[in-house]
Amino acid sequence: MLALLVISIVACQTDSRVGGITLPYRDPALPVEQRVDDLLSRMTLAEKVGQMTQANVASLGRLSDVAALGLGSVLSGGDDSPTPNTPVAWADQLDGLQRLALSTRLSIPLLYGIDSVHGFSHAVGTTIFPHNIGLGATRDAGLVQEIGRITALEMAGTGIRWAFAPCLAVVQNERWGRTYESFGQDPDLVSSMTSLIDGLQGGDLRLPTSIIATAKHFVGDGGTTGGRDQGDTLVDEADLRTVHMEPYRAAIARDAQAVMVSYSSWNGQKMHGNRRMITDTLKGELGFNGIVVSDWDGIAQLGGGYDDQVRQAINAGIDVVMTPTGYARFAGALQRAVLDGAIPMARIDDAVRRIVSVKFRMGLFERPYAPREYLAYDGSAENRAVARRAVRESLVLLKNDGGILPLPRTIKRLLVVGKNADNLGNQLGGWSLTWQGLSGAGTRGTTILQGIRDAVSRDTQVVYDPARIEGDYDAAIAVVGETPYAEFHGDRPGSLSLDAADSIVMDRLQSAGIPTVAVIVSGRPLVITDRLPQWKALVEAWLPGTEGAGVAEVLFGAYKPTGRLPVSWPRSEAQVPVAGGSSAASPLFPYGFGLSYL
Repeated sequence: MLALLVISIVACQTDSRVGGITLPYRDPALPVEQRVDDLLSRMTLAEKVGQMTQANVASLGRLSDVAALGLGSVLSGGDDSPTPNTPVAWADQLDGLQRLALSTRLSIPLLYGIDSVHGFSHAVGTTIFPHNIGLGATRDAGLVQEIGRITALEMAGTGIRWAFAPCLAVVQNERWGRTYESFGQDPDLVSSMTSLIDGLQGGDLRLPTSIIATAKHFVGDGGTTGGRDQGDTLVDEADLRTVHMEPYRAAIARDAQAVMVSYSSWNGQKMHGNRRMITDTLKGELGFNGIVVSDWDGIAQLGGGYDDQVRQAINAGIDVVMTPTGYARFAGALQRAVLDGAIPMARIDDAVRRIVSVKFRMGLFERPYAPREYLAYDGSAENRAVARRAVRESLVLLKNDGGILPLPRTIKRLLVVGKNADNLGNQLGGWSLTWQGLSGAGTRGTTILQGIRDAVSRDTQVVYDPARIEGDYDAAIAVVGETPYAEFHGDRPGSLSLDAADSIVMDRLQSAGIPTVAVIVSGRPLVITDRLPQWKALVEAWLPGTEGAGVAEVLFGAYKPTGRLPVSWPRSEAQVPVAGGSSAASPLFPYGFGLSYL
């Protein structure tokens, strides 16, 4: 089958000009619809199937498969960065793949996608922002739009023009491993944060700094039973619409160019095969006219054999199938299904029309290669200043007995403890350089400890030890919480308490009688009710990203805390899930809670 596909795509190589006349689809002066009609009229079935196929770059058997199969898009998974992992290497990789795509008969350029979920967080040296849960705490849609703009700017020089962001899940259970990818528990809050789309896409899709946004994961992923990632959302249609679908209305109103389908099910039916939701509701009722893309190998979770999975997914309305390793198999199965009549040609034409329409809107045919002049913006001081502001605005002050905060810059002896005080990777969280994230220093940034040392006076003695507590101190800052994770690896069906290492540190601080400011670095609320009386102050820092100085700026009073909880905070394990409100008459801290300084 691969040989047949290769022949049908690359045979009869032609130029985009015939008799000295530019073909209509190559003419940027013509309306997009006219260009699309002309291109579709020239495409073979194999070429159309190629546009619907998305392969993972690291899984390409041969780079030449890009041209051989006429692939319409590729992606880099969370662990699939080039070597060396620099923005320049990303641009080199994109340009090499683009040259292959443009060598085909119709020279249709390639779209490159990546999970830039809190900045262009895959390349070393870029600006990494707080994860969405922290941005939800800011309640600042304008700031979130600016973060989208900077993310697009830092991606632009690489030529990567497709971001698999934002996640519009409305989280209903803190046990879910993707809680930090949600802006919060309230659909109105999540809808307001779709301003990220405006920042990513800008005012003109044709500009090289415009990155197409992907609203994900359609629909209901934040409401699965038990907070199980890729699980089943057991709600009636009214709840699905009022809680989980509203942010997609907002995203479509902002002209999001792509929507990614959820791994999860709704009342037992996998969303990847749900025609009623994808075709009738998303494309029909909501009027979405962009690309519907599957999640990573998501069609493999449908029932039946592989050919039946392909049929179900495409007939349900998926336009681009993310098939990271089985791209040739998928292309062959899809072509067979059309030839056998299992998938109507009209469905294929609808999918390809959506795909190439987006490419025309973006000006990708005219500017397919990486505009490297924009690489100079990656990780700039100006971008990092915005990220530091986002950190400050995301912090939620939950307790401040006796007004211990802000700490005086002139404090004499300060103890800093906890595994997250001087660990850049821990404060980045998942989807940072790698899929699961990495503890330790893997990129350029400022840890919370570095920020503290920069914030205090020259006469202040800052003593840091992750666990040992000896001597007399005026105060202690304990930076504790979670270590990096992503997706189902972060599901916590058991305890949501502090881990053993953090508990030991807190016990020692209590025994020493040192006034303690607890700073929690985490992707969700943790159960800390029994610990709360031991602390003079409690600050939730979420996953702040590369600019840990923003935490210190609030702790020492350069800025007042303004963040408010985007999710309710559970009083006990028995009260979880508290985010959805079904089991919480009196949470420890309610949704919207947040203190400030007098």
